[in-house]
Amino acid sequence: MLTLEDCIGLCELSEDEVLAIASHEHIPEIAAAELGNYLVHTADGELCIRSMIRDDIAWATASGNHDRALALKLVLRNFIAGHPRCDERCRGRLHLPERRQI
Repeated sequence: MLTLEDCIGLCELSEDEVLAIASHEHIPEIAAAELGNYLVHTADGELCIRSMIRDDIAWATASGNHDRALALKLVLRNFIAGHPRCDERCRGRLHLPERRQI
């Protein structure tokens, strides 16, 4: 039987990143690990996770929870450092095609 820690270890995300997804989507942590694993392996999934963390930062700031907002900013910084495809400044260096605007 797999534990939550096992699933987090397999999903290429940190525990804090999984918890941010769980908080944003209002789902259990185990489901957030599964969703995060799926998103990390899709074309725009890392951008989606980045947006979720940014939404959580905005919500924490708006509700006056500055400690949570600061913690989430650190989560976002570490996420972008570990997943350079979601950082627009790194896209050119990675030779990835730009997203098309419809």
